[in-house]
Amino acid sequence: MERGVIPLSDLDGRFDLQATVESGQTYLWDRADDGMYDDDPALGGSAWYETVVPPLETVGNARAVVRVRQVDGRLEWESSTDAVPILTHLLRLDDNLDAIRSALPDLPLVRRSFDAYPGMRLVRDPPFSTLVSFICSAQMRVARIHGMQIGLAREFGDPVAFDGRTYHAFPTPDTLADATEADLRDLSLGYRAPYVRRTAEMVATNEADPADARRMDYEDAREYLTRFVGPGEKVADCVLLFSLGFLEAVPLDTWIRTAIADHFPDCDCGGYEATSRAIRARLGESYAGYAQTYLFFALRTGRVGEE
Repeated sequence: MERGVIPLSDLDGRFDLQATVESGQTYLWDRADDGMYDDDPALGGSAWYETVVPPLETVGNARAVVRVRQVDGRLEWESSTDAVPILTHLLRLDDNLDAIRSALPDLPLVRRSFDAYPGMRLVRDPPFSTLVSFICSAQMRVARIHGMQIGLAREFGDPVAFDGRTYHAFPTPDTLADATEADLRDLSLGYRAPYVRRTAEMVATNEADPADARRMDYEDAREYLTRFVGPGEKVADCVLLFSLGFLEAVPLDTWIRTAIADHFPDCDCGGYEATSRAIRARLGESYAGYAQTYLFFALRTGRVGEE
């Protein structure tokens, strides 16, 4: 086992691990105390979080178990390998959060949302597991979505031994493509089961790969991801934002549509594409996805408050 620390003073801007991994943008981490999504507010905790990381294109070609917690101004980690580049990638520790916030327009709702969850960063999750996670997200609470992903890993993922325990990797496209719809429905996927199976089949047979969208322009990338079975434009935007690094993406979920109706009504242009362009412009284009994620989390948890 390897262990280490990352001093938070080395980062550009603040960081809060709990807010980052329990904000509804990632469903691939679990809490060692089984308390994922139990805390209100999800901010400032010191619990251990753990995940099995697949080979990452820009980080390494080996699977790794990673555990991390935040205590006393540092991240403490344990892993089967050097976890610093992995955590830097997954948790966007290389972002300059102060510069991002300064680059956003000075809108009261955005300002209050940042103040509610200081240090929350976006994530950079693996593309296939992110795609499956958000296919499962339709009309579901975050805790239920998380439970589905943990169930998929335990039922279909490869076992990985580490530090005397057995963890489970997220299933490969081949494994999920071979699963039956009945198997997937048994994990509470419901009508999403055929979507997950067909999407996995598309990746397994090289018909399409969500990672390919990384090399496209933003709107072309969103259109490409909707070719998979299940994702509409909102799910595609989630994959672009929380996996592929398109920080301008603004998923138009229920909370953001409510924010548009209540605070930015002139951005409601009817259709998804036109409304997306309008709210991206209002939220500052380049980092509009950061603003969206803060708005989503603060509105969902009722922590926006009044000016």
